Amino acid sequence: MVKDRSTEKRRIVIGTRGSDLALVQSRQVASALEQDQGCVTKIQIISTTGDRLKQRPFNKIGQKGLFTKELEEALLAGEIDLAVHSLKDLMTAQPPGLKLGAVGFRADRRDLLLISPGAHVEDGVLPVKQGAVIGTGSVRRECQIAHHHPTAIVKNLRGNVVTRVNKLRDGQFDAIVIAAAGVERLQLDLSDFVPVFLDPEQFLPAPGQGILGLQIRSDDQSMDELIAPLNSAEAALEADLERGLLSRFDAGCSLPLGVHSQVNGETMRLHAVLGQGKAGRWTGLSRVEVEGDDAEEVVNQAYSRLIEKTTL
Repeated sequence: MVKDRSTEKRRIVIGTRGSDLALVQSRQVASALEQDQGCVTKIQIISTTGDRLKQRPFNKIGQKGLFTKELEEALLAGEIDLAVHSLKDLMTAQPPGLKLGAVGFRADRRDLLLISPGAHVEDGVLPVKQGAVIGTGSVRRECQIAHHHPTAIVKNLRGNVVTRVNKLRDGQFDAIVIAAAGVERLQLDLSDFVPVFLDPEQFLPAPGQGILGLQIRSDDQSMDELIAPLNSAEAALEADLERGLLSRFDAGCSLPLGVHSQVNGETMRLHAVLGQGKAGRWTGLSRVEVEGDDAEEVVNQAYSRLIEKTTL
């Protein structure tokens, strides 16, 4: 007797990093595939270069795709069917044979400043005391901290979200800056800190921050169709604006670029800042704001205006 395969559930192996946040994000995608598409999923943890080099600053490692390369290799080798990424970690140019099948699940795009109570003050974009030690592993955050709080001492902060929070709890820093989306997804108890959600118009997030990217093989038509309902048109447009600007610079996490996109009907707005430095010190921010009804034109104008103001 020929077995009826019409009732068989599609089995999908989802590749992910092993951090608590990466697992929560992958389970969110797995749950959507199981509930909405009737799939059976398996989550496979893959260690990346960025996970192994836990202490070195990102801009000192000198390699692109720190948190994605090994996942992409597993995808190309057929070891997994789908890779779930934080979109801000994913290079804007896809490797041959791979594509972004869907983007969505956008959480809070803002950065979160967590402050030890003794270092908190009432005023300022970054309401921390003079000379506060602030932890971050991001040059984008570094240059904006220097702009808004010139007396702050910025020190390198690496590790997953829980590790970073615990370093603040242990007294290694007066404050740290992390993505609000990670805290939101992990539902962390932060009651012993003063949390300040930073205005994305004043302290600009990373391109695609808070969005998940679902990466698949380019020739996997069935997977493409399967995850299509998980794509968010709004998140996709915001990602096109934010990551479109990043792609013009052909750079990754070493670029001190912050962006904030807004879509209101047919009108798109892109606000961007780019850190300026000299002799190992941040000297200022180049800032542009562009509005229009064509995403590519908005991105091109933002890039041109930033270049006019910037010496890279």
